[in-house]
Amino acid sequence: MGKGFFISKTLTIAGVIVGAGAVATIIALSVVYSQEKAKNQEVKPTNGGTSPPTTTQVTPWDPWDHYRLPDSLSPVSYNITLWPRLEASRSTGLYIFTGRSAVVFECKKPTDLILIHSNKLNLTLINGHHARLTGLDGATPPNIKDSWLQPVTQFLVIQLDGRLQAGNRYELYSDFTGELADDLGGFYRSEYFVGEIKKVVATTQMQPTHARKAFPCFDEPAMKAVFHMTLLHPHGTVALANGMNKCSVMDGQDVTQTSFQATPIMSTYLLAFVVSEFDFIRSPEGEKVLIRIWARKQAIEEGQGDYALEKTGPILEFFEKYYTTDYPLNKSDQIALPDFSAGAMENWGLITYRETALLFNNASSSNADKEWIATVISHELAHMWFGNLVTMRWWNDLWLNEGFATYVSYLGANSAEPTWNYTDLIVMKEVYKVMSVDALASSHPLSTKEQDIMQPAQISELFDSITYSKALTSYRISPQTYLNTFKYGNTVYQDLWNHLQTVRSPSIHNICSPFVIMNRWILQMGFPLVSIDTTNGHITQNHFLLDPESVVDRPSEFQYEWIVPIKWIKSGTEQTPFCALYLIDDASSLYSDTHPPLKMIGSDWVLANTKVSGFFRVNYDTANWERLLTQLSTNHEVIPVINRAQIVDDAFNLARAKTVSTKLALRTTLYLQKEREYMPWEMADRNLGYFFLMFDRSEVYGPMRAYLRKQVMPLFNHFQAITANWTKIPDNHLDQYTQVRAISLACSSGVPVCEALMTSWFQAWMKTPEKNPIHPNLRQTVYCGALAAGGVEEWNFAWKMYKEAPIASEAEKLMYGLTCTREPWLIQRYLTYCLDPEKIRKQDATFTMVYIAGNVVGQSLVWDFVRANWNYIYNDYGSGSFSFGRLIEGITRRFSSEFELKQLQQFIKENSDQGLGSASQAVEQALERTKANIKWVAENKADVFQWFTDNSKLI
Repeated sequence: MGKGFFISKTLTIAGVIVGAGAVATIIALSVVYSQEKAKNQEVKPTNGGTSPPTTTQVTPWDPWDHYRLPDSLSPVSYNITLWPRLEASRSTGLYIFTGRSAVVFECKKPTDLILIHSNKLNLTLINGHHARLTGLDGATPPNIKDSWLQPVTQFLVIQLDGRLQAGNRYELYSDFTGELADDLGGFYRSEYFVGEIKKVVATTQMQPTHARKAFPCFDEPAMKAVFHMTLLHPHGTVALANGMNKCSVMDGQDVTQTSFQATPIMSTYLLAFVVSEFDFIRSPEGEKVLIRIWARKQAIEEGQGDYALEKTGPILEFFEKYYTTDYPLNKSDQIALPDFSAGAMENWGLITYRETALLFNNASSSNADKEWIATVISHELAHMWFGNLVTMRWWNDLWLNEGFATYVSYLGANSAEPTWNYTDLIVMKEVYKVMSVDALASSHPLSTKEQDIMQPAQISELFDSITYSKALTSYRISPQTYLNTFKYGNTVYQDLWNHLQTVRSPSIHNICSPFVIMNRWILQMGFPLVSIDTTNGHITQNHFLLDPESVVDRPSEFQYEWIVPIKWIKSGTEQTPFCALYLIDDASSLYSDTHPPLKMIGSDWVLANTKVSGFFRVNYDTANWERLLTQLSTNHEVIPVINRAQIVDDAFNLARAKTVSTKLALRTTLYLQKEREYMPWEMADRNLGYFFLMFDRSEVYGPMRAYLRKQVMPLFNHFQAITANWTKIPDNHLDQYTQVRAISLACSSGVPVCEALMTSWFQAWMKTPEKNPIHPNLRQTVYCGALAAGGVEEWNFAWKMYKEAPIASEAEKLMYGLTCTREPWLIQRYLTYCLDPEKIRKQDATFTMVYIAGNVVGQSLVWDFVRANWNYIYNDYGSGSFSFGRLIEGITRRFSSEFELKQLQQFIKENSDQGLGSASQAVEQALERTKANIKWVAENKADVFQWFTDNSKLI
């Protein structure tokens, strides 16, 4: 699934190849938003639908009270017919769909019980039971003794009066009705307007556990099967599915019946089907793979799908070469949906997207919008092989899918847009993002035991930044042998290591085998802090925690030690890499804890983790830190740009962990008056952003804002000059980002000319709404600044433009800008809109609330609002929604007082009965962060105030 921010996304864990006396680093990857998984809770028997007979003894050990399917049955194929009603019932006001399904399965072990997933489906009774069982190829089926629905574990339970026999095949048939709800899961409803006319789209999102809401099925990744789909739909609509449509026939006067080619053998979560009035553009006739971009007719007419069509073919070809395996299907449909919970979904042959992740308009879409589209398309196409062709056996190894796709998405996007140098951004967008989560004691390993991930909410929690951004590694080989061996099958992570082992050079020491190296990175959470003492070349490592006083209660068989590959430079010159091995058995170590070349004399300095090729942070002795700061202040370009960003980010995080002083971290920003590159400024902004969160309600805010204003003025003046007073946009991809950062920081820190500039641009737009003079790259920043400086007139205008926006990316910029107002009553109005799907789509509600929480005026308002409406949000928006973890994290990130901690603890207590669903881990992390923030503020406030006061004075 694409990042839902979503997101979100990959990272780098490190590994090593040690051979012929040389060390090669390993690129690491991955990513999404809450982390951990709770232990599987014992479930009390709960009966739903038709209750089992009173003679049946129900105990907690009954198979239907467990969340996993038994291994006695294996699906072979499904034949599914669905009929979505695109108009609401006059009697109930509900949108519904009806369907029938016949699943052929093979019995692997004799059993008198059939368990098949079914959730929120009303099954039609057939001869008094919920399904009909028949034998195939001469097999005689036993009779159905009883059947009922088990809502908690989401099973249809069928008890038989005899046993199914191993090796025989059977067919289970069912008729059913379901609601075509607007809950963004399973078979659901999306809506949009053409003028005053409401249009309804019937569409799907099956991952992770929602196929069971569309039809009864064996809804686990390893239960692969072939799917034969037929859709009944109104005349004038088009039906799509994973396979190419075979034929469409008129079925009576009201509907058309469309059948589709059978799918390859695949998991239920990859199934997709859509009924809509959309239009499409396509690749030229005669191409090997038919590529179509589907969207609302107006979007297609305006050319919003052109960029996606232009880039999909080249990216697909890139992956065919990268994997050395042809794309397995004859078509690739990509469809932009008005309502979609994630960023995109890699359904085989029919990829579904948010509109912002697929549609582009040169007149209103920004450089960042284009980059996002290229990245998401690349991520989803990468899944066609890694995830779809070869699939993880169970959700505990989700990182096998998402981590690799996140990494190669950068390669695919870079191949499509080679001038962007897009792979340089992996560190900033993925590595450092996930480090902030993985440095918590409440983080989680990449891979966990299957039995620890059972419930749907636990599975949803895995779609976080750890899974996407810290995952899989490649030993600088293409994974074709792995893909060829396991194609159309399922794997566990050990299968990948076995394949990496087979291509390992015989000269490589066993200590550096894939199993030895990688198990330390995937089976234990966190990452190391490598400390280098340049006075003697001594190296140590320890588990890095943002709060060093936090308790790590998750044991590790590796004692939180890692094998760390280290690339480094000395005074600007690249040195020979080495591998720091910290093994329990010291006798087996290839290296000691001292590396003599690291010993420095005179003015020479050491900088380790060159280009952030490893997943760890670095600390140095005080003298080396001072030499690095001197280098930054005298000639910063001697240090690679990525490592200038690294120095800033490492120093600030080490300061939060009390490893170095906060003053030292702040001193890494002094040189920024000379910096013109994007990445160092971005990392400085992120880290100073933490200071603003902690102190924007205190007396520290004034001098802190003055210091930032002083530092950013040269950057602001630089871009004012090279853009001819803001009338041009830089040609370079990253320079465009730096221009936006310069304006954003200058305006937020109170540069008068910047504030006047944004206000004038916005006022000009208000005078001519049909012609927006603000460049798309700058719109989000300008909207926010102008609405913060304005009042109700500006807010109402922006709201009107939001509702009339012709493309989703423009609506998203306005949605963010509206959260920047300083008027509490307008924020309160906007919060009420968040729970009205007619005003704010459900897919955008949590984003909007998180944006409001970023506004110091809105933070307490949104926290009060969420607490007051939690039951409604939890139940109506779905306890398994991917966005709940993001909501909690966003709202609580400013918490830094005992009062806020007590409020958070009370919130947990008040909701302990119903639970917090997929937000459970995020709440635990919020508690940990809040406690750490309280201590950090108490210990650093006075020093920070004085430092900013001293360094904000103009010379």
